[in-house]
Amino acid sequence: MQPEKRYPDLRICALVSTGKHPGSLRTRRAEQDARAVELGLRLAPEQLQVVHAGDPREPSLRSYAGMGLERIRILAQSETADVVPALRDYLGSEKPDIVLTGIRSESGESSGMLPFLLAEQLGCPLVAGIADIVRIENGVAEVLQALPRGQRRALKVALPFVASVDMAAVAPRQSAFGPGSRALLDSQTPESETVDEVRADWSESVARKRPKRLKVVKAKTAADRFRAATAKSQGGGGKVLRDKPASEMAQAVFDLLLEEGVLR
Repeated sequence: MQPEKRYPDLRICALVSTGKHPGSLRTRRAEQDARAVELGLRLAPEQLQVVHAGDPREPSLRSYAGMGLERIRILAQSETADVVPALRDYLGSEKPDIVLTGIRSESGESSGMLPFLLAEQLGCPLVAGIADIVRIENGVAEVLQALPRGQRRALKVALPFVASVDMAAVAPRQSAFGPGSRALLDSQTPESETVDEVRADWSESVARKRPKRLKVVKAKTAADRFRAATAKSQGGGGKVLRDKPASEMAQAVFDLLLEEGVLR
């Protein structure tokens, strides 16, 4: 097994949020954000910054610190604040080479839009759902993007860039209570705070998994039922749209949402 390659001059910023256990609903470190921190620790532990925009008194931040961090930077924000402007201003001044986030948070809006909005406002590319960063040479990173059914796609992207980390990435190391309690939670209050007025009219509820539709198989013998249960599903209704007009691709997505019952 080859040793991990580290980049001492690489500046990485991992953005973390408050996680929530799906069963007990207790706060914890978010699984995807913890994987982002783990990836940063493997690549550049000396230059890694971990940043949280939110409540500086949040106890779950100590779980991230217990992964071996000496400091976590906190941008103090209220519950009604839009954290994107604060993160944009901070990252714009720090200018990290790579910004790592989770795909979506485990609490709050959980829209998954944060990495997209940050990449747009910082003016840098976004790579969604990565599993690993293989190597970085001459200002270009080779990353592995996680695809369904365990597949991977190799991509090359120029620094700086924003990447959201998929659950297919390396599992985070265990959090130790002692180092976590000794770490410094460095809190700072931005000069101004932007209120998320749209969110004020929303109501939050616990997300539930949608039930999967089961295909009813009519078989006379046990052998036929076994073959039907173990057969690989074939998707025959899919359609690949590439290099088509934007209006045609948007219409295809709209028709699919209508067919699946997402839009009514």
